[in-house]
Amino acid sequence: MCAIWGVLRHLLAWSIAGFGCLAAANEPPPLQPQAVAPGTWYVQGLSELGSSANQNFISNAGFVVTDDGVVVIDALGAPVLAQRLLDAIRRITPKPVTHVIVTHYHADHIYGLQVFKAAGARILAHRGAREYLHSDGARSRLDHARAAIAPWINQDTRLVEADQWLDRTTRLMLGGVRFVIESLGPAHTPEDLAVYLPDTKVLFAGDLVFRNRVPFVGQADSRRWLGALDTLLAFDTRAIVPGHGPVTTDGRTDLQLTRDYLLHLRTVMGRAARDMEPFEDAYRNTDWSRFDKMPMFGVANRMNAYNTYLLMERETP
Repeated sequence: MCAIWGVLRHLLAWSIAGFGCLAAANEPPPLQPQAVAPGTWYVQGLSELGSSANQNFISNAGFVVTDDGVVVIDALGAPVLAQRLLDAIRRITPKPVTHVIVTHYHADHIYGLQVFKAAGARILAHRGAREYLHSDGARSRLDHARAAIAPWINQDTRLVEADQWLDRTTRLMLGGVRFVIESLGPAHTPEDLAVYLPDTKVLFAGDLVFRNRVPFVGQADSRRWLGALDTLLAFDTRAIVPGHGPVTTDGRTDLQLTRDYLLHLRTVMGRAARDMEPFEDAYRNTDWSRFDKMPMFGVANRMNAYNTYLLMERETP
């Protein structure tokens, strides 16, 4: 029976690896808030590529319940996910979502923004995202997602601007809760923000921290990214919520893995760029054994290495 469903799935062009039948692929991925501290929660995305099967639920988001309402950190990767998160919040508290703080404008963190905007939330983000938001790259990325992650991302899905653009570290008191919105870009992106709650010592690190998987480097400034990690390590934290992966109470150890991976990329690709060694030879000759068993290595590592190779060419005198 499952084989028949598999044929039907193929005919419908689902092509989702790891699902035995169409019925399983149609089941939405669990989205269950987990408590981090009193009044503070997060949901954890899957260590996968975005797909129709997982509704693009591949990143984390969080929320803080204050006296006046709920502050959400990141909006997830599809409107359907944002609605599911909003429904989950309403099961915890009847208070409205008043603010959404965007750690950065990568697709898996922002395609749900329109749901929170329609619910009356005020969106805060770093102004460094504005150039990307109005770029051909952002539009083509959305067009690709409409095809690859249909029907969850479709013609009704749109890019949403912030109501308030930040350009520096900002301290806010919202509903009796102190928020420190730390400006750390350009690093993973030009617009990186981290959100720190001094009263509970919880840090939402965005994609500056990937836990239990290989980071996505993309067009990152990895030198500045390393500096941003040092800034995060200086915070007095009891818990760190990464952009991807489970929450950690051992920030130094878990941030170190992201740091070590970036340093390894910069060291081996920097040496190749300096010696004018072709990328293919450099990649083949590099020892990846410390990282090659980590989730997403096969998907992300080669692209990470190539982008770092190009970066180190620019950095090399």
